[in-house]
Amino acid sequence: MVTMAKRIETLRTEKGLSRAQLSAALGLNRMACEKFETGRQTPTQEQQKKLAAFFGVSLSYLKGETDDKTSMESWLNDSMDGVRSARPAAAAPARRPAPAAPQVVAQSGGGSATFSDALLKSPAFKSVVQEALRELLKTEEGKRLIQNALR
Repeated sequence: MVTMAKRIETLRTEKGLSRAQLSAALGLNRMACEKFETGRQTPTQEQQKKLAAFFGVSLSYLKGETDDKTSMESWLNDSMDGVRSARPAAAAPARRPAPAAPQVVAQSGGGSATFSDALLKSPAFKSVVQEALRELLKTEEGKRLIQNALR
């Protein structure tokens, strides 16, 4: 498991910053990042949020809990005011756009279609369900289900 200290050091070197430069960019005391990277001090919650926002990664990634830099947690946290205000404007990293959601169009004659009605009718959803069923039917359990249904 990667430690937070190692993650901070790796992210800092990827950006080409010295420890003092990172401390200054985050508004911390000059020796703060050295202490974080050597494990002599653990960043506070607020400092962790600043570090994650500065590097454009999730808190889970910064803490070494996951190897996914762009986990869902980071998308949710980015919508919070505290994280956005913690990121220095000049050093904001480029963000990858969120994956496009499948187009869901409600088609209802009654005028009271729900989201689930529209989802069930969408071609993308139908395709996913069909593929899942094909994979299930290839298994022994799937074959037993078909035999039982035919009886």
